[in-house]
Amino acid sequence: MLNKWVKMREEEDPNSLLSRRAAQRSKRPHLATQCEHLADAERFRMQIIREIADGIKKIQNPGMGEHAIRDLNDQINKLIREKWHWNRRIKELGGKDFNKEERKAMLQAEQQGGTGPDGKEDPQLAIGLALKGSGGYRYFGAAKELPGVKELFARHAAKMTKRKRGDIYKYITPDYYGLRDEEDGVLLELEGEMAEVQRKELKECQDKYRKDAETEGTRHEADYASDDSDAAFAQTLSNGIPAQVAVPSQQLVAEMLLAKKKEALLDRFA
Repeated sequence: MLNKWVKMREEEDPNSLLSRRAAQRSKRPHLATQCEHLADAERFRMQIIREIADGIKKIQNPGMGEHAIRDLNDQINKLIREKWHWNRRIKELGGKDFNKEERKAMLQAEQQGGTGPDGKEDPQLAIGLALKGSGGYRYFGAAKELPGVKELFARHAAKMTKRKRGDIYKYITPDYYGLRDEEDGVLLELEGEMAEVQRKELKECQDKYRKDAETEGTRHEADYASDDSDAAFAQTLSNGIPAQVAVPSQQLVAEMLLAKKKEALLDRFA
């Protein structure tokens, strides 16, 4: 009864507040963010889907002319972008995530061939099967056969075609494996120069190592040349075991222990 009464009031006075609000809510705003009601947002989304479906049906006619086809294709792409904004607004208002559902539907487009379960053409699946250019721009129906568009996607399809193993081996030459790198002689010359430099560096390192070893051996022999004398042995004990001697001999350890015991006895009875 309330709905009938409101409708009668609107019919009696078109300039009333209820009539103006109803007219405002029935008109789709330019921006989806201006809509504050979930039911209105879903209704506007369905309007856009119907307009997209009508545009896809009209653009199937190649006799429209090139300019009309391009304008209609631009209009369809504009409606698709507008629908995306309305889907996002519906989610903000607490509704379904239509963008996520539409992505799943597009993935099924290739399997279903652009038709729904009932065999009829589905606008959402048709969008998924449309040729997609740069920036997400799509081409529908007769727009796929426009001059320049067909050649563009033909080149793109040729690049994306997966090559077989035989096609890959067909273009492999001995140069790929480096079998003919030495034929011109440039590589051998460069390798010879580098080998000569490395041989000189190796010889210098060997000479330096041999000289250092001889110097270290001479100093080590001079330190232990007079080990038989008590003074030299006492000096050795005072200085400790040289760092060059990694492991002392048992005789040296026994002599060091005997000398320590003698020092302890002398200190005790002194």
